[in-house]
Amino acid sequence: MRVSILCRGITCGLLLACSAGAQGGTDPTPDPPLPAGTVLLAEGFEDGSLSGRGWYDNTGPVLSTSQHHNGAGALEMTWQTGATVPVRGGAMRHKFTPTDRVYLRYWVKYSSNFVGSGHSYHPHEFHFMTDAETNDYLGPSATHLTTYVEHNYQNGGIPQLSMTDALNIDATKLNVDLTNVTEQRASAGCNGSADGYPIDCYQLGGEWRNEKIWWAPRVTFQPAPGPGYKGDWNMVEAYFQLNSVANGKAQKDGVAQYWFNGQLVIDHHDIIFRTGARPQMKFNVFLIAAYIGDGSPVAQSMWVDDLLIATSR
Repeated sequence: MRVSILCRGITCGLLLACSAGAQGGTDPTPDPPLPAGTVLLAEGFEDGSLSGRGWYDNTGPVLSTSQHHNGAGALEMTWQTGATVPVRGGAMRHKFTPTDRVYLRYWVKYSSNFVGSGHSYHPHEFHFMTDAETNDYLGPSATHLTTYVEHNYQNGGIPQLSMTDALNIDATKLNVDLTNVTEQRASAGCNGSADGYPIDCYQLGGEWRNEKIWWAPRVTFQPAPGPGYKGDWNMVEAYFQLNSVANGKAQKDGVAQYWFNGQLVIDHHDIIFRTGARPQMKFNVFLIAAYIGDGSPVAQSMWVDDLLIATSR
């Protein structure tokens, strides 16, 4: 039995339908129950009526009918050799009710030759942005906060969660630790690290960027057939919870978690995502924006199905 949730805007209704199961690969984990929290978005990529279900920016991606975890379709993202984005693979965006916590669950399968970027960075895959932005089409790398869920391939896929808040950088105090000086600063680099996690500060196209990354300790997507094989359907879950702000100061209690086929592999509960400068900032936009900055080293594909966003796991 398959549970589908059809969403238009923020109204969701349940449909029950029988399913023949996964196509084009084994299904290592049964579908878990629906989250206990509020469901914000559910997408099965069954048909091309994406704009009618609240998607915008790119509403014409490739949908596969030969590769799918459930139902009749899945999102396909295929890079041609040298391409930075997949075929018809511009950023897909969907708004949802603002919240200080987001849970993401999806099923994903990679082509047997998938090698990602061939570097120790990229591909970018999934993103959350916030209501601090006034531009509905703002690029995810230059915001007041973007969080990332992605996998870097080094003889297998290594999960990573990350964040950037480049628009918060005080460029007059680059690489000066402002964490005990002011809340008018960046959290992911260039102005110090208030939570102690490693940060990066660099220039891109003449503008300053930053990042903070939480890696899994091991490969999860395996390069060869067997448990966790990248060429089978595997379930990814991620959770971000914004830190609190008390008496105008950011507290070290933000959360970043990641599960692979139900196994917790990234687990941090002491993160600063937002400072006292934006204590009311909340997540409100989800992006699928697959991107390989240096160009794909080979022609390779990934498929995504049964995507769900909620306020809890």
